[in-house]
Amino acid sequence: TREIIDPVRFISNNSTGKMGYAIAKEAMLRGADVTLISGKVNIAPVPFVKLVDVISAKDMYDEVIKAAEDSDIVIKAAAVADYRPAVVGQDKIKKTDGDMSIALERTKDILGWLGQHRTPGQFLCGFSMETRDMLENSRAKLARKNLDMIVANNLKEQGAGFETDTNIVTMITQNEVFELELMSKEEVAFHLLDKILELRK
Repeated sequence: TREIIDPVRFISNNSTGKMGYAIAKEAMLRGADVTLISGKVNIAPVPFVKLVDVISAKDMYDEVIKAAEDSDIVIKAAAVADYRPAVVGQDKIKKTDGDMSIALERTKDILGWLGQHRTPGQFLCGFSMETRDMLENSRAKLARKNLDMIVANNLKEQGAGFETDTNIVTMITQNEVFELELMSKEEVAFHLLDKILELRK
């Protein structure tokens, strides 16, 4: 997501959206009715997938809440901002000779809301991007957010994380851990959906 500072600046991160788009495509190829809620990316739309474009974390929160109500499976792969500027400048903020600080406030916790308001039988999968203590932090997030599965990766591993066509992930449930080797994000999506469908039986 992009969190606006003023008409020309925003806060964001290095996510490209490739993982989310790969999951949407794989789900579509399996015959699912897919809604893809996407921030700003440079990726062609996935055919036969309902694309909902958003900009900010608030936009994504609003759209995810609407779409989740009728969804059997929710996979939250988006890199949503945890903070946004508390005040948005209506005009370009002019530079001065001194330093500048920007007050930040928390955005709404989309995954936390989904975990608290899930519908009966709904499968909820989150993602966890870590730089240390990956398994420990991801397991804690799995429990805290009331998820069925969390897909974890370590940004410091070569070939994993943002701005790559590959990923190295670990799929974690309450009782099991499934590690995948380095592979394309399309292959990760294939194995992820296989595992979700297996767990939903």
